[in-house]
Amino acid sequence: MSETLSLLGVKGGPAIRPGSHMPVSMLLQMADKNIVIDAGLGVTRGICDQRLALTQIDMIVITHLHSDHYLELGPLFHTAWTAGLNRTIPVIGPEGLDRYWTAFQDSMGFDIDLRQRDEGRCDFASLADIQTISDQHDLGGITLRTMRNVHPPITDSFALRFDGPDKSVVLSGDTAYMDAMAPFAKNADLLVHEAMLRDGVEALCARMTNGDERLRTHILRSHTDARDVGRIARDAGVKQLAINHMVPDGDPDFTDRHWTDAVREHWNGPFFLGRDGMRITL
Repeated sequence: MSETLSLLGVKGGPAIRPGSHMPVSMLLQMADKNIVIDAGLGVTRGICDQRLALTQIDMIVITHLHSDHYLELGPLFHTAWTAGLNRTIPVIGPEGLDRYWTAFQDSMGFDIDLRQRDEGRCDFASLADIQTISDQHDLGGITLRTMRNVHPPITDSFALRFDGPDKSVVLSGDTAYMDAMAPFAKNADLLVHEAMLRDGVEALCARMTNGDERLRTHILRSHTDARDVGRIARDAGVKQLAINHMVPDGDPDFTDRHWTDAVREHWNGPFFLGRDGMRITL
């Protein structure tokens, strides 16, 4: 199969509204493996829209424990289970993800027990092998390297680099600008970096009805200006750049041109403005 990275959801933040994209998730198809990265709302539908059966997932990686990155992990497994999943899938993520997995099973205990008894389904608990993320993982033909990024107040938040036999992909995760990102992404075939427009953040926060100044502070100190994303891609010498986890999203006052102009201040190479379902060939 061709080696691709599919952006299943590209919206920054957990809320969805009419006209918005879905929160972040990705599908990396490399070295004959199907790897899901993050599991925001909509991930299950997004995988199926890529014409991949849920039973064909080989691995899942969660970058950090903000809800828009793992809210649908349990439902993804449950849906895959009812679609025929009968083997264990490794799930690599921050410390604490195991508590989510246990609590999800508790919350769905009636249904899980019933389907195991009444329908003969296999043991649900054994479907996920929750592993704590470390500096490096051997994924069998792919090396996953991780780097802590800058996403306060969360400290267990990670950028990911997947190096296969022929191609390499770097995913920034949610992060403020950091000097170390360019060396981490050096010469990658594709860099997918989160991005924000500062004016758009101000507009978003001005309309917020159930938050205060702390939301604005969090966004501005924990995410990367689109202009800086272009600079990182240039300094890293990557072959292609895509942006996701876009803030704002679905605001008609901030168009494709705003995003493109910001990134193009420093980057003149191949550029993909993230859209749900976008498939990028490595």
